[in-house]
Amino acid sequence: MTRTLKVVAVSGSLNHPSKTTALVEEIVAALGRALPIESHLITLTDLGPSLAGALTRSQLPPQAEAELQRIETADLLVVASPVYRASFTGLFKHLFDFIDQYALVDTPVLLAASGGSERHALIIEHQFRPLFAFFQALTLPVGIYAHDSDFTDYRLTNETLRARIEKAVAKAVPVIWSNLEEKDEIVRALDGEGVSALAE
Repeated sequence: MTRTLKVVAVSGSLNHPSKTTALVEEIVAALGRALPIESHLITLTDLGPSLAGALTRSQLPPQAEAELQRIETADLLVVASPVYRASFTGLFKHLFDFIDQYALVDTPVLLAASGGSERHALIIEHQFRPLFAFFQALTLPVGIYAHDSDFTDYRLTNETLRARIEKAVAKAVPVIWSNLEEKDEIVRALDGEGVSALAE
């Protein structure tokens, strides 16, 4: 299959510069070495003010609506948040509260997080996977957790973490391609049924 994948990355960090955003950028770069991609980065430092005060999607400004549509139509999502009060940031959750319940069904999602302690590493299993299970998304096998010590001046400098990112991407690639092939087969089948129905 030759196809450029639309990758949308979301950083739930509320700071700039940000270790979480640096982690997301490293993951997207690794994906770009393994797959033909077109990437788009959403940071809550930029988008967050557009979400503030909105209780329904119809209240969001056009900029925020455009970003929601990018998330909902992505071939692959990369999502990350710093650990805050033992979970992802509130604005990260607020963003996904606006996503249509069925828009991410079977969409591959690579999960990542960053924190000041290794004790927070299970956030990926205890917080992220349940959230994206609600959306019926396809969470990829290996999540990536980064500790503050993995960075120097907001740049990822730990080669062991880089190796973990490469491993996560390597395990993700077959799942991603298989998922896209299955979706394409469904589309072809539906198109065929449509043609048959018109011919009858």
